[in-house]
Amino acid sequence: MSIIKTSENLSEEQKKENESLDLFLSTQTVIKEALNKLGYSNELFELLKEPLRMLTVRIPVKMDDGTVKVFTGYRSQHNDAVGPTKGGVRFHPEVNEKEVKALSIWMSLKCGITDLPYGGGKGGIICDPRVMSFGELERLSRGYVRAISQIVGPTKDIPAPDMYTNSQIMAWMMDEYSRLREFDSPGFITGKPIVLGGSQGRETATARGVTICIEEAGKKKGIDLLGARIIIQGFGNAGSFLAKFMHNAGAMVIGISDANGALYDPKGLDIDYLIDRRDSFGTVTNLFTNVITNQELLEKECDILVPAAISNQITAQNAHRIKASIVVEAANGPTTLEATKILDERGVLLVPDILASAGGVTVSYFEWVQNNQGYYWSEEEVVEKLRKVMIDSFENIYQTAQVYKVDMRLAAYMVGIKKSAEASSFRGWV
Repeated sequence: MSIIKTSENLSEEQKKENESLDLFLSTQTVIKEALNKLGYSNELFELLKEPLRMLTVRIPVKMDDGTVKVFTGYRSQHNDAVGPTKGGVRFHPEVNEKEVKALSIWMSLKCGITDLPYGGGKGGIICDPRVMSFGELERLSRGYVRAISQIVGPTKDIPAPDMYTNSQIMAWMMDEYSRLREFDSPGFITGKPIVLGGSQGRETATARGVTICIEEAGKKKGIDLLGARIIIQGFGNAGSFLAKFMHNAGAMVIGISDANGALYDPKGLDIDYLIDRRDSFGTVTNLFTNVITNQELLEKECDILVPAAISNQITAQNAHRIKASIVVEAANGPTTLEATKILDERGVLLVPDILASAGGVTVSYFEWVQNNQGYYWSEEEVVEKLRKVMIDSFENIYQTAQVYKVDMRLAAYMVGIKKSAEASSFRGWV
C-alpha cells in the first residue's frame, strides 16, 4: 500500500511532504531549483527533467516447473550528451517505471559530481529473486539482455549490479551479450567477477565511498571517527561493509538493522559476529530477541546516522527527533525534501545520497577503463584513485553549499546537473 495520502483536503505541509515522498517528482523539483540557481533556461529543465529514452520490455522465462512466466523489465537512459549512459540493473518485486526513471536521473547527477564521462542510466525487472532458482535467474538475466541489446553497449549504455543483483548475474548478462556482439563484449557491463574482467575493489566501492564521506563530514563538524557512535540502518552489501570499515577505523557501531528489525547497544555491537551470521540478503536480526523497529533505531542518539536501506525513512514526521549531528545517505532517497529542510535548519550536516553512494559508479568507471585498455590495477591503486575522486567531490559540493548558502543536497544537484546541462548546450540541443 502506498504511504502517500491522496485526500484533496490536505494541508500545504502535507502536500509538500507527499510530493517529496514521490522520488521522481522530488528529483524533478530539486533539478529545477538547481538549474535556476545556476542561471540556466527553462528549456534545459524541460530537456533534463525526463530521460531521453525509456524502454519497457517483456521477458518470457521458462520456469523450473515447465511453465512460462512473463516478466516486465525497464531500461532508462537519462541523458547521453556527455557520453554513454551508465547505471545498475535491479531485480525487485516493487520495481516500477517512475522509480527507474528517477534513478537514471540520479546516475547522471552522480556522474556529474564525480566528473565521469557518462550520463545516467538505470534498469530493473519486476521479480522476486529470493524465491527464484539459480537456473530461473540465469534465464531471466539472459532474456533481459536480449530484450535491451539494441540500446546498450560499451559506447552506448553500460549496466552494472544494483539491488538483488550481483557479479554472477553480471557474468550471465555479459556472456549473453558476447553471443550477440562478439567484438566488444568485455566493457559492456561492470561489476563482473575478477576473472571475467572485473575490477579489484568493486564489491566494497560503495561502502568505501560512504566511509570517505563520513570522514570528510566528521572533519567539518569536528567529530573524530575514533570512538564516534555510528548507527547504520541496513545491513546489505553497502551497510555490512560500511559497518566493518567503521569498526576498523575505531568507531563504535551502536546500531544496525535489516528488513526484520534493528539491533541497538549503546556500548557497541560485535560487528564481526553479525557479519559472520548474516544471510545473503543481509538479514541477521531474526537470530535475536532484543529487536527494536527500524524507526526506533533512527531516533536513537548517535554522532553519525547512516540510512543504508530504503527510501523515505526520514520524513517531516520524524526529522525533529533525529539526534545525530551528521546524516550520511548510503541508500537511495532515504530523506524527503521536507525532512532535508528540517535537518538543515537544526544544523545537522546531511551528506546526500548522490554524493555519498557515488563510490560504486566511480569504481565501475575504473573497471570500464581497465577493460578498454586491457591493463588492470591493484586494489591499492583502485582505493587510492577512489579516495581522490570522493574527497574532491565532497569538497566541491561543500564549498558550493557555502558559496550559494544552500543545503548539501541542493549543492550536489547543482554540481551534478551542470555537466549534462553544459554538454547539451554545446551540442546545440537547447
